[in-house]
Amino acid sequence: MTLLDTTTAERLSGLRAWQREAFDEYFRRQPRDFLAVATPGAGKTTFALTLASELLARHTVRSITVVCPTEHLKKQWAEAAARFGIAVDPDFKNGQGPLGRQYVGAAVTYAQVAAHPMLHRNRTESRRTLVIFDEVHHAGDALSWGDAVREAFDPAARRLSLTGTPFRSDVNPIPFVDYVQDHDGVRRCAWDYSYGYAPALADGVVRPVIFMAYSGEMRWRTKAGDELAARLGEPLTPDALSQAWRAALDPKGDWIKKVLAAADRRLTEVRNSTPDAGGLVIATDHENARAYARILRQITGRGATVVLSDDPTASKKISQFSESEDRWMIAVRMVSEGVDVPRLMVGVYATSTSTALFFAQAVGRFVRVRRRGEVASVFLPSVPTLLEYAGEMERERDHALDRPARDGEDPEQDLIDEARKKRDTPDAGEELPFETMESAAEFDRALYDGSEFGGGAPGSPEEEDFLGLPGLLEPHQVSQLLSKRKAEQRAGRLKAPKAEDGPPTHEVLAELRKELQGLVGAWHHRTGRPHGVIHTELRRACGGPPIAQASPDEIRQRIAKLRAWATGGA
Repeated sequence: MTLLDTTTAERLSGLRAWQREAFDEYFRRQPRDFLAVATPGAGKTTFALTLASELLARHTVRSITVVCPTEHLKKQWAEAAARFGIAVDPDFKNGQGPLGRQYVGAAVTYAQVAAHPMLHRNRTESRRTLVIFDEVHHAGDALSWGDAVREAFDPAARRLSLTGTPFRSDVNPIPFVDYVQDHDGVRRCAWDYSYGYAPALADGVVRPVIFMAYSGEMRWRTKAGDELAARLGEPLTPDALSQAWRAALDPKGDWIKKVLAAADRRLTEVRNSTPDAGGLVIATDHENARAYARILRQITGRGATVVLSDDPTASKKISQFSESEDRWMIAVRMVSEGVDVPRLMVGVYATSTSTALFFAQAVGRFVRVRRRGEVASVFLPSVPTLLEYAGEMERERDHALDRPARDGEDPEQDLIDEARKKRDTPDAGEELPFETMESAAEFDRALYDGSEFGGGAPGSPEEEDFLGLPGLLEPHQVSQLLSKRKAEQRAGRLKAPKAEDGPPTHEVLAELRKELQGLVGAWHHRTGRPHGVIHTELRRACGGPPIAQASPDEIRQRIAKLRAWATGGA
């Protein structure tokens, strides 16, 4: 017996409270178009297929079409639909002719629809069809994509739009989504039902996420031969931040190696309570992905699963990893939205993509809860934009039209454009315009529930505190534990030191490095010499290792030498 033969009550018996509420709202109104916004990991697929099975049972529709962003998601939808007794063809091709009689519907991609909208319109017109738009913001990818989706599915009897992130960085309208003008004259998307991260966390539907941010000293050489240096985590110009960020992610440097090692230590702790817990590294491109796999093999002694979107075996690799107990998977940014592996509990954000949409979708890979108490940990560079996103996990966003672009905003960097690419290669202009000379990692801070908690050098007590957090904690326990440690840190800083005591070494180093960087910046403006050249000259004059490994006394010597230069001394 299939689900289509069961009663409505039986269909609803296993739903979460929000899914039942959204289901009731839908059938109370019976709208042609319905937009459901639910945080990643909340169970949008289950809600949609329950609704679809009810519409099929009532003979409101005779067929369904699922439109999703990636080939891998087509297969995930077909597998999920099969558990509901609904046969969906994930391999339907534009040129294959009518759908097989054994199928109730098909799963297709947005790109597939855009390539032949009339074919899909004819299919939609031939039978009363429910169209499910998975991650509907992809339908606003480009004006041509939006036009194709409208043309193909305008005749649909019912349309159900799903998204966990109903916002975009551009102003392309999303088809079949209503926009309501606010008091400022800005049109914003209007949803029919919304279930955000905050209530999902309170309900135990998603995991709490602790973000671990790492800063550090970066030094690189430009194509012109100039040596530059900057400290990730300090105020930088956009160009300096971009280059320092990419230097940090460079597999040849130490920053990414230290962060991957820290993430693996965290994964080991989590696996003490959840033995099959896995980790995901989100890389910028296929070259970095393979290089990170080599680094992880050196750290763990085991291989990592590398998933590239242009690999025809990508879906198979994801499925195999999901069913295994392997430690690490590495995926390029293009497939992060298609990775649905509930056992992922530790992540490394090792990409220079900085849109709010991509960040939300990436973090969504780690919040899918299997049992109460699971805590996710995401490691990321200490970049202001990312820290802002991490601190606003509970903020509801929407898609606004009629607004001017913000300074520095580049719609071309949106995940949608990236998802349309055919190969996992760097964006135009993203090839490193320099050679990374050195990169060092320091634990900067942890972020949880909008609060920040202090950091320190790799291996410091502060870092080890966070890496060693129990793998199973209720959200309120996470808050209590972190707040207690924050209070202890604050009390330690306020405690009057003994005469022979001084501030902790990592705090002294941070202040001295900041002072030196300020003096180097002033000397750069005075002489025009690049920062990296100044650092090299200071090392030549004073001796000692790169600044990231220099002791407090060695940094003080360089500060004194630079002050002497500034006053005309030797």
